[in-house]
Amino acid sequence: MDAGLSPFEQGLDKNTANYAALSPLSFLARAADVFPEKIAIVHGNQRTDYRTFYRRSRQLASSLSKLGIGKNDTVSVMLSNVPPMLEAHYGVPMTKAVLHSMNTRLDAAVIAFQLDHADCKVLITDREYAPVMKEALSIATVNPVVIDYSDPEFPQDGERLGTLDYEDFVQSGDPGFDWSLPDDEWDAITLNYTSGTTGNPKGVVYHHRGAYLLAQANVITASMAKHPVYLWTLPMFHCNGWCFPWSISIVAGTHVCLRWVRPQSMWDLIADESVTHLCGAPIIMSTLLNAPAEQKRDLEREVEFFTAAAPPPESVLAAMKTAGFNVTHLYGLTEVYGPAVVNDWKSDWDALPLEQQAQKKARQGVRYVALEDLKVLDPETLDPVPADGTTLGEVMFRGNVVMKGYLKNPDATSDAFQGGWFHSGDLGVMHPDGYIQLKDRSKDIIISGGENISSIEVEDVLYKHPAVQAAAVVARPDEKWGETPCAFVELAAGSDITEAELIAFCREHMANFKAPRTVVFCELPKTSTGKIQKFALREQAKQL
Repeated sequence: MDAGLSPFEQGLDKNTANYAALSPLSFLARAADVFPEKIAIVHGNQRTDYRTFYRRSRQLASSLSKLGIGKNDTVSVMLSNVPPMLEAHYGVPMTKAVLHSMNTRLDAAVIAFQLDHADCKVLITDREYAPVMKEALSIATVNPVVIDYSDPEFPQDGERLGTLDYEDFVQSGDPGFDWSLPDDEWDAITLNYTSGTTGNPKGVVYHHRGAYLLAQANVITASMAKHPVYLWTLPMFHCNGWCFPWSISIVAGTHVCLRWVRPQSMWDLIADESVTHLCGAPIIMSTLLNAPAEQKRDLEREVEFFTAAAPPPESVLAAMKTAGFNVTHLYGLTEVYGPAVVNDWKSDWDALPLEQQAQKKARQGVRYVALEDLKVLDPETLDPVPADGTTLGEVMFRGNVVMKGYLKNPDATSDAFQGGWFHSGDLGVMHPDGYIQLKDRSKDIIISGGENISSIEVEDVLYKHPAVQAAAVVARPDEKWGETPCAFVELAAGSDITEAELIAFCREHMANFKAPRTVVFCELPKTSTGKIQKFALREQAKQL
């Protein structure tokens, strides 16, 4: 024995008996072993049990492997909340490749950039998105193998872009495909792109360890008992559905797929499938509450609803409670696997006056159990700000559910991790009880319907119009969407253009959901150095 080593270090090494890399892939394997006949996926009239879910995921992995897909290869998917998206969350990483889920609302230019930047080898795409994907592929430099998905429950007539059909591709795979856990739990599992505040979006890389831990933390945070029924209103392309595609397998729950977010479909599925949990942006609450009376259903039990983005107003929370939903506010970013902060409600707050309860609910909250540390720090000194609820600082994260970094962008990665913390760019305060509350976004990101919109990106489009001399875009509060882009524009001398014409111009040059909903023509407020005072515009937007 080495006399220089502690007894706790001698002969106590890692081996196959006492160590395995953490990976969420193990959750599905266990669910299939223990609850093979439990319904895992509901999609239209389809019912898929865990035995079949696991088999099909292995077949997908097998077929991808036959194409030569392996470690660190990128498989991109353009899919809505349909069964193949769930299968991809297991089948792709079973080959040790990286899953790249694309936002189905993006325009062709951004999609092409992502395909190229990710070095896409295989693309699985729904025929619903054939027009935009065809254009994107014509722009992109990469030439991936294209696999078309035809939804048997909700047929789409978009043209086929490849030579392979998804169902045939899966069926050609080996149901006994011998997959293994990652060589290292730090290996990449997925790639998600931010909206990008300047220039092109950044590719956020997740690892198996973080996905495993955040998936478990979701179950704890949501107080999920065994066999929950989860309705997919949150897009799975968004931070891998906040890791819930993996969370539900932990408790052998049921995924209820939802191809399109429609009030009638949501109410019917919630009632008919006995849904217990769902996640979504404030727009989902508005859609449910504003549905015609004849579409609403009486619910047998209270449904847990988890929302992010701007905290909903007290009137909405009260209406949701009456409708049968208990709303919990979460906060996070793409860089921390989705939600990593929760407004953990304390029972003694129920006795507070409603106004004080609303103040409590407006706060983002405390760290997830899987997050090691959450602080509001001075961005220059990294000293904690006073916990007085008024001193502004930057919200920073530290722990296992922080991204590996930005793909092919060491400078941005270094900046994000400066001083040993992940810098969120969000400004907030720390309250005396340790709960944080956001006050502003230093990145000027607008969160509309749960989607991040870069104000700078919208401004860049506005500046392309010859009539625009100066432009600034800020968030305008919106009861339905949470926030919408509001543009303040100074026109060039002699120019004449209407609000509708300028909005139409923006829609021609970017994804429609990013275009401003409101345009105000005015002289922009500026500092003595000529910098536009966005804080003044934000206040003005609130009054519109």
